[in-house]
Amino acid sequence: MLHWVRLKKLCVKYFSELRWYTLVAALLFYTVSSWILLFLAGERAFLNASDYFYWLVVTGSTVGYGDMSPSTPAGKLIVALYVIPLGLSIFALIIGRIASWVSDQWRRGARGLKPLNVSNHILIIGWNEKRTEQLLKLLIKEKRDMPENPDIVLCVKADIENPRPSEIEFVHVSSFNRDEDMDRACIATAKTILIDNPYDDLTLTTALYCSKRNPKAHKVAYFEDENLVGLLQQHCPEVECTPSVAVEMLAKSVSDPGSSLLHHDLLDVEEGQAQFSVELPGNVSDLSVEKLFIGLKRQYNATFIGYSSPQRVNQISVNPNFDDVVKPGNKVFYIAEHRINNIDWNSLN
Repeated sequence: MLHWVRLKKLCVKYFSELRWYTLVAALLFYTVSSWILLFLAGERAFLNASDYFYWLVVTGSTVGYGDMSPSTPAGKLIVALYVIPLGLSIFALIIGRIASWVSDQWRRGARGLKPLNVSNHILIIGWNEKRTEQLLKLLIKEKRDMPENPDIVLCVKADIENPRPSEIEFVHVSSFNRDEDMDRACIATAKTILIDNPYDDLTLTTALYCSKRNPKAHKVAYFEDENLVGLLQQHCPEVECTPSVAVEMLAKSVSDPGSSLLHHDLLDVEEGQAQFSVELPGNVSDLSVEKLFIGLKRQYNATFIGYSSPQRVNQISVNPNFDDVVKPGNKVFYIAEHRINNIDWNSLN
């Protein structure tokens, strides 16, 4: 009786946790013991390796095609009292374990606990509920017109699940300044990093961290308090800071009715005109604003509105003179119904 109690405790210890090695050990024991019992019972017809494996799976899972079956009375008893009952238990454990593992992997992905393997992606850091949902909607629409079609990764601290599981990647972290957490979001290989948090001080520290981890990425930070913009750009001039312009838009609508509708129309990707940008390639000669303006309008029905240079990333020359010259590497801003890919710059010249 003492040995039986010990055996029972040992089985409870290993099978309660249901580890993979426990299931493999149980399956091996079941396979070998069934073969030995059938061999001792005088069964020979299906005990070769290939036939026995096929017969055991079909019989133990109770599918039972009947093309192979025991012929001796002892073999039939062994199958009825040992092979089928034990096989049912083991197969149920294996199927349940597989289903649990698949469910756990799906849940980990939905909760953002799995590391990603992406590069040249758009990384959004922060969660602002409705504003972030709208941002995701716009970016998903925008990326369809991008030739590289980059992945979109949302990195949050909030206790939420992936808001768009079939369209974006999702990572949940405990800190935006912790290397182990941010490596799961592949911060070092991101092409664009958007930082938008409910609190400006968190946005500031996150922007400083991102500048250190990925100095080559295009970084954009949103601030409610414009006073922090100058502070960040003193240390990280390459970060594009976007302050809140809601009050300015209200004031503009008072003095110039319809301004808010114009701004919405320029930014809306669902309908109406939209504003885009493109870099003038390095193999193209200098272009005057006059040639750009007339050429884009005549050939692509697009309106040139301004340009910026790599040396002055945060300053844009809007409505420049016709005599101004746009050089290779400058960013060209224009308005069009959709993003224009593969512009023939030489034809504009």
